Amino acid sequence: MTNLAFKITAPAPQGCRAQTLDTLRVPQISVHAFCDTPETAATLEAAFADRRMSRAHASVYPGGIPAAAAHYRQATTPNLLVLEASDAGSRLLADLEILAEVCDRSTKVVVIGKVNDIRLYRELLDRGISEYLVAPVEPVGLIAAVAQLYRDAGASKLGRSLAFIGAKGGVGSSVVAHNVAAAIARSYDTEVILADLDLPFGSASLALNLDQEKGQGIADALANTGRLDDVLLERLLTKSGEHLSVLSAPATLDHCHDLDGGAFERLIEVAQASVPFVVLDLPHVWMPWAKSTLLAADEVVITATPDLTSLRNAKNLISFLTQARPNDALPKLVLNQVGVPKRAEIKVDKFAAALELEPAACIPFEASVFSTAANEGRLVADVSAKARACSAFDHIARVISGRNAPAIRKGRFSLERFRRTGR
Repeated sequence: MTNLAFKITAPAPQGCRAQTLDTLRVPQISVHAFCDTPETAATLEAAFADRRMSRAHASVYPGGIPAAAAHYRQATTPNLLVLEASDAGSRLLADLEILAEVCDRSTKVVVIGKVNDIRLYRELLDRGISEYLVAPVEPVGLIAAVAQLYRDAGASKLGRSLAFIGAKGGVGSSVVAHNVAAAIARSYDTEVILADLDLPFGSASLALNLDQEKGQGIADALANTGRLDDVLLERLLTKSGEHLSVLSAPATLDHCHDLDGGAFERLIEVAQASVPFVVLDLPHVWMPWAKSTLLAADEVVITATPDLTSLRNAKNLISFLTQARPNDALPKLVLNQVGVPKRAEIKVDKFAAALELEPAACIPFEASVFSTAANEGRLVADVSAKARACSAFDHIARVISGRNAPAIRKGRFSLERFRRTGR
């Protein structure tokens, strides 16, 4: 019996897959799946709908391995084949031999089988199968396996995207985004891009006291996505401190920025390939591009104030994101402006109970600190490092960055830190 014509790829241990799931992405590949059972077909449909596979072009077909062999007698095989096998042993190997005769040598193959047999597993790997998964397979497990197969295709270089949105206007979502972005950059000595996505009314340049004469930042980037790369992106960024760079909004009403979601997707992709963290400050709008940006983010932070409108809108956002992102953690809730004197508020515990979600942080109302920061174009930590809000910002930074402890400060002469040229 001749060896199958599939490329051999050693699998990663299960623990490794779990660790890499949140950081790896599947590159732009074509994926075809052939299933024997509706349960596996439903699992694959759910996996292919996940944000981590948004760049892949995937299709699911019935019929298992025999149907795949018949299909590719007249069609070109994709980059990746996912095959459900009802048979095992010699029958499975025979079916794969027939498929190998019409399968391109560059195609990777993942087999989903019912038999948990180490000898079969090794036999399939020896014959060139890329991975063997035992049914039933969860969508997260399949995504991890596919991402691991393409770990050398540049997917592992993507940074994390952190999206901030307010439950309603005026809750301070932008203030939280600006201060958390700075907290990540300063605490962990790592590069962060803050993207102000509110093109007509964005406040990042004012909040950080940046020179707006250098260009329109994000507007220029979105208008030139066809030629946008890390070099052009670097030119459009404005530095704010050692590790924080800002894509500022033009904040003018000269133009109506009617852009499609593809422009934002391309911008975020280039930014993620450049730095470890991209903070997305979204306006309180519900446009297709804003919706797709939220769905594609690694973390979503919803800022609300303790009132009824915020409660209703936060509940709607959380419900939408939970249903649309079943393989992701729940969005993080931040309660802002807590404890305003003489203002009736919904108690924090009742707010959390209604949403069935504990706040990641409750930011107290500190009028003097926040108003001074806003009017002087400074961060809260620069106005008062002892403000209680600073602890809240640091905590949010730890939670959404996945980093437990701040970087140890060293002298000025240290190893070169993460930059856009590499890691």
